[in-house]
Amino acid sequence: MTSHLDHLTTEAERDGVQQLVVGAVVEHDGCILLLRRPGNDFMGGIWELPSGKVEPGENLDEALAREVEEETGLQVTGIGRYIDSFDYRSGSGKRSRQFNFTVHCTAFEPVRLTEHDAYTWTPPTEEPPVTDAVKQTLTAYRRAD
Repeated sequence: MTSHLDHLTTEAERDGVQQLVVGAVVEHDGCILLLRRPGNDFMGGIWELPSGKVEPGENLDEALAREVEEETGLQVTGIGRYIDSFDYRSGSGKRSRQFNFTVHCTAFEPVRLTEHDAYTWTPPTEEPPVTDAVKQTLTAYRRAD
């Protein structure tokens, strides 16, 4: 897995990506965890996967576990499969690439929010109110099941 993660990072650097981001598909009882950005935030009101920036010197898997715990309070016990990635411009204008993975957690409640104002467990078959990029990630996730 590590060599695959290194390859993703190297590829992003080669493509001129300025900021690496990780996203987590957390599934419990057939539903996916989505978090809502506060209204006054960049892209406020949008629902998204638990996600965040990779810090300097941090590996993708380390960042994934840290971000899930920071944003939800959930403890990641393992990284599952790589789903996909998408590029976007961050609030600060940086070219960013979000790498999305499934994660395994010790428990799924309570969810403790620190950066978002709401969360929901939604069936992946529904049309969640997320960006087109996240919709594509959820579609890729369902296809591989």
